[in-house]
Amino acid sequence: MLNKQWAQFKSGTDIRGVASEGVAGQEVNLTDDVVEKISAGFALWLSDRLGKTPAELKIAVGHDSRISADRISAAVQRSLMAAGITVYDCGLASTPSMFMITIDLPCDGAVQITASHHPFNRNGLKFFTKDGGLDSADIAAILQFAQDGQYPAAADGGKSVPTDYMTRYCEHLREIIKKGVNAEDYEHPLKGFKIVVDAGNGAGGFYAGKVLEPLGADTAGSQFLDPDGYFPNHIPNPENETAMKSVCAATVKAGADIGVIFDTDVDRGGAVDASGEEINRNRLVAIASAIALEGNPGGTVVTDSITSDGLKTYIENTLGGVHHRFKRGYRNVINEAIRLNKEGVNCPLAIETSGHAALRENYFLDDGAYLVTKIIIKMAVLRKEGKTLESLLEALAEPKEAKEIRLPIMEEDFRSCGEAVIAGLESYAKEHGWSIAPDNREGIRVSFGPGSGDGWFLLRLSVHDPIMPLNIESNCEGGVEEILKQLTEYLKGCKGLDLSPLAPAAGKPDSVAAGKK
Repeated sequence: MLNKQWAQFKSGTDIRGVASEGVAGQEVNLTDDVVEKISAGFALWLSDRLGKTPAELKIAVGHDSRISADRISAAVQRSLMAAGITVYDCGLASTPSMFMITIDLPCDGAVQITASHHPFNRNGLKFFTKDGGLDSADIAAILQFAQDGQYPAAADGGKSVPTDYMTRYCEHLREIIKKGVNAEDYEHPLKGFKIVVDAGNGAGGFYAGKVLEPLGADTAGSQFLDPDGYFPNHIPNPENETAMKSVCAATVKAGADIGVIFDTDVDRGGAVDASGEEINRNRLVAIASAIALEGNPGGTVVTDSITSDGLKTYIENTLGGVHHRFKRGYRNVINEAIRLNKEGVNCPLAIETSGHAALRENYFLDDGAYLVTKIIIKMAVLRKEGKTLESLLEALAEPKEAKEIRLPIMEEDFRSCGEAVIAGLESYAKEHGWSIAPDNREGIRVSFGPGSGDGWFLLRLSVHDPIMPLNIESNCEGGVEEILKQLTEYLKGCKGLDLSPLAPAAGKPDSVAAGKK
């Protein structure tokens, strides 16, 4: 059982901690000693899993652009080499490339040093084998080794081998585009296209110069391609409003056909159409679904729980697929898609509204660069037909209003409290004749017709934190407030919830950027 000291580093299927000074009240806890112990734990876990001695293992190590990357990489490699392990030092790399190296090189496992879109002072570790990323139980086992002070036996022969895998990874993406577009000028399928790339000073700057430009694309107007671990321009996060406004403006200014944006370690991506409209969240899921269902008629798309009603209609009525809502958390969505395929269900795509998208054809790896590559291919193919990406979304009905409110749980046993709130709400909804979604697999989702808000809400328990996120969407002006008013009558009787976020939220829903229908 993990104690409080070691449990603090577990963030779902990742390791996370404070790695650098600079933020008041946040002391560094991801020290060299902690990193070395966790790395030793990974070596033991991998050794057990593969039936190899630690000294027989080969492990790749990469990192994103964070300021603590070099220090942590050195600590990881020190720990692994002490056990006689051969380390492939990949330097600056995207997270998806650190999975692909286990397939291509191959090696037994990989470590990526990243904290995704988190602030500059934080960092962490992600682990891969050729079977994909690790699950929550695997991370707990690694931390248990670290907590118990278990190390692989010391052995000679450990070494660090400088390895340029990103060049090979970029070549892989270029080949996919060449084959997918199949242009007359096969080597330059993107000639005549202008594409803006926003890397947010993370690890994704390679995409402009090493993927797009060799294929003939004009990337003038791209921004923040140079790695800078302080992220001075905006948070590298396709979900961040400031980041999306920035790439939208850059795309319009450049007169580009499309803009693309990555998070820090490039496992998530988003896009912008030629008019500066975001292709994000439900719109991103819609386009990814249209691409994934080609050649997979009637296929199932797994999404997280907060997708809109209009998206479900689009996937099922327009695309002829099946929409399978599941839990938040990218590993949850991916694992559900893998489970469905094992049961014989044709499921080519798992995608979260956050931008984590994993296609079966790509090992169910959530890879932001692969996702935008597929979108760019689709754009080029549509141009041959006299169409645009926007034409794919014409049938997507989008809400007029949307709001997310996060309600803190004040009780120590927050999970039990949250579960009680949801159970009580289910009974309350039935008593009041509310329409409970039959296909919801997380929390409770309730729909309201015209005159009662014309939309829906989803109340769920956060995957990790003492928070109950509440998502509301409406198809009419003022609908979010109307739905919230009805729900608040129930929430006022719930113990353990901090309802203060409801007050300012009630009167001001978010506008939906592309809510035209």
